[in-house]
Amino acid sequence: MRLLIISDTHLPKRARDLPPEVWQQVDEADVVLHAGDWVSVDLLDRLEERSRRLIGVYGNNDGPPLQARLPLVARADLDGLRLAMVHDSGAARGREERCASRFDDVDLLVFGHSHIPWDSSAQSGLRLLNPGSPTDRRRQPHCTYLTAGVRQGRLTEVVLHRVPGRD
Repeated sequence: MRLLIISDTHLPKRARDLPPEVWQQVDEADVVLHAGDWVSVDLLDRLEERSRRLIGVYGNNDGPPLQARLPLVARADLDGLRLAMVHDSGAARGREERCASRFDDVDLLVFGHSHIPWDSSAQSGLRLLNPGSPTDRRRQPHCTYLTAGVRQGRLTEVVLHRVPGRD
């Protein structure tokens, strides 16, 4: 199973659209994960139409129309991998322990909010991933997103991608 993991797209405020490379990844993914701050319902509609499977949550910049259609916390089983997703996981300091306590029944926590790519593991084995943003690098050197694989309940091939031309 192939995953595309994105967050903090902020359309159309930070960009008019997702970069073409990200749309190509949407077409290739079995599951698209969006960890909030969509801003535009239009993007949700287009990702729902184009994705084989879309899992999303709303973020702090998503108004009532998006909140009506998306949960604050999403949970899914992906080929045996137990996933949870939220927009804001809180401060970086103590994140692994705090999230492992809050999400003690999952293998992977995907989050956004900071626009800072993150890949770490808690002592419990919980993997934490933040893809950064494909459209708004903020104080980061590059716009980014993640791809990953899932095989027999295990996360594989996690790759952070830099979006060309968005530096």
